[in-house]
Amino acid sequence: MEEGLLAKKNFYLNYDLLRQKMADIEKAVSLLEKIASKTLEEFLSDEVLISGAKYQLIVAIEAAQGICNHLAARVAKEAPVSYADCFYILGKNGVISEETARKMASAAKFRNLLVHQYGKIDDRKVFEILRNDTGSLLRYVEEIRSFLRTVE
Repeated sequence: MEEGLLAKKNFYLNYDLLRQKMADIEKAVSLLEKIASKTLEEFLSDEVLISGAKYQLIVAIEAAQGICNHLAARVAKEAPVSYADCFYILGKNGVISEETARKMASAAKFRNLLVHQYGKIDDRKVFEILRNDTGSLLRYVEEIRSFLRTVE
């Protein structure tokens, strides 16, 4: 989206909602990083850690989704057809990068697996996500903050 276009538009954004959801993501990621500091063996042998990790992933991705839905409606003026589609809308409208849009769309799909428990989720995959992919959530928050600075 062009800078000039952004300056001319009034999006009527709920900044308090957006800030709260960003804080929710950061808190969840902080907890996920603590869990990720365990060894794979410690993680797999502790049902409380596994459950906590899955729950915090849901919390973080749900908060990201809430931000996405708000911005898709208010900035892009588009209604997503799926959780993943929402992030692609933000990417194509320059709210977040295309790369972050792809990673967040993937996270949204994983969230669906966690919430709806389609088949058995491999706990090793959950641990892999904790170790390798939570940075995408923080990158998303930073890109949203950057966008908000341009429109505030």
